[in-house]
Amino acid sequence: MNEQLASVSEVQLRAEIRAYRLRELREKSELTQTAMAKVIDVSQKCVSNVEHGAVERAQVDTLRGYIEALGGTLLVEVKFGNDTYRIA
Repeated sequence: MNEQLASVSEVQLRAEIRAYRLRELREKSELTQTAMAKVIDVSQKCVSNVEHGAVERAQVDTLRGYIEALGGTLLVEVKFGNDTYRIA
């Protein structure tokens, strides 16, 4: 396997792990995907996409709603060299 393919596979694996954690949190809160979708005003398919690793393609508002519905807070940070800035 070449380095580029290995890098893509690692990125996909990390996205799937993050998505799995989100699904676990939702299930622990006893919410179905349909119920979560209603709470955050998106389609069930959108919730499913987030939980299947499409977190990077999800809108920030969708992720914020998802996390807040579970009782959490979404933090968004950017990093420039050694400097990190919280932007949301």
